[in-house]
Amino acid sequence: MLRLLSLTTLLLCGWLGLAQAATKADVEAQFRTWLQNDLWPEAKKAGISAGSFKAAFSDVKLNWDLPDLAPPGFPKPKEQKQSQAEFSSPGNYFSEKRLQGLAATGRSLASTHASTLKKIERTYGVPGSVIVAIWGRESGFGRAKIPYPVVDVLATKAFMSTRPDLFRRELIAALHILDSGDVDEAAMRGSWAGAMGQPQFMPSSFLQYAVDFDGDGRRDIWNSVPDSLASIANYLVKKGWQRERDWGFEVSIPEAVSCAQEGPDLAQPLSSWANKGIVRISGKAFPSHELSASSMMLVPAGRHGPEFIVTPNFYVLKEYNNSDLYALFIGNLADRIATGGGAFRGTWGDVGNMLRSDVLKMQKALVAKGYDVGKVDGLPGYKTRRSLGDWQAKSGLAATCFPDASLKAKLR
Repeated sequence: MLRLLSLTTLLLCGWLGLAQAATKADVEAQFRTWLQNDLWPEAKKAGISAGSFKAAFSDVKLNWDLPDLAPPGFPKPKEQKQSQAEFSSPGNYFSEKRLQGLAATGRSLASTHASTLKKIERTYGVPGSVIVAIWGRESGFGRAKIPYPVVDVLATKAFMSTRPDLFRRELIAALHILDSGDVDEAAMRGSWAGAMGQPQFMPSSFLQYAVDFDGDGRRDIWNSVPDSLASIANYLVKKGWQRERDWGFEVSIPEAVSCAQEGPDLAQPLSSWANKGIVRISGKAFPSHELSASSMMLVPAGRHGPEFIVTPNFYVLKEYNNSDLYALFIGNLADRIATGGGAFRGTWGDVGNMLRSDVLKMQKALVAKGYDVGKVDGLPGYKTRRSLGDWQAKSGLAATCFPDASLKAKLR
């Protein structure tokens, strides 16, 4: 009987394997039909020639190993219950070993490419240290392995990802890049999400922001350092970078000053923040040319971490990657490259150990009390932080502007 069960199990497993292979084969066939009957008419309407389209997809392959796929006929991927996971402490983002390594290499490469960076600074008004910091963070100064054929990635995701419309637009943009002659398909390599070259531009960003800075007639963000660095600068300028302004300053905020004043929508002249007693933690004075300019409070861990006054340029850095921590990482790395600065002096407290579901409950409780917490997702963005701080103050609690376990029973 045991041998019969074993044989039955083997046969069943073999049948399932064949069924899976047949399903993949069927998806591959559907993909070819989709290319001709669905994508080609759209590409043609967008101005792509038949010859270019055929050349781009002559060797295209579905990449079944990419994340976030939803192949037709396969079980739909289960939604991840992220609200049950712990969110990490903001301090975990700032690996001192990594920052020191990037800063050392960044300073060396800033010296190597000094003449190019000076020309870029004159042209765009973005400090070379900021450009080099982004270059290092995005692609290890162009040294990171970027292994994927972009057309394969985008075609796979446009056909069978969880966000097909996004990648379909990027795929059409990639076809325009190939049509432009800036790069041939074999050299157009990117990440698993389709971000390309040393600046890690998506194809639509390439079309809008990539520049030919070395004068060879091609926008080459894969092999040309001048093109890559100038393209980063052009991106930042087009997103609103303000000349002669810093990204921000680490500060000390007196206890008497509410931490619930952060956010880009609560901007004040830097002189107003200074008049409240906010000072640079370095002991240096704020630059005089910044005093009358618009600035914002930022407390990414509330009272449990470093505190900042940031400029609109901080939010331009967020355009590259929509994360406060990313923009702080770039700002800190740029300061290290430019002046030999070090880690933020404020220490990150023991925060980030709560479940997202607990923070989600706090957000819902605040919303029920009339507060605007931004996205109700279990992550404490600036609107959640300041709403929490306002609620703490009104409830007679010390305002920390960050969720912690002691608040779970109090905020319902």
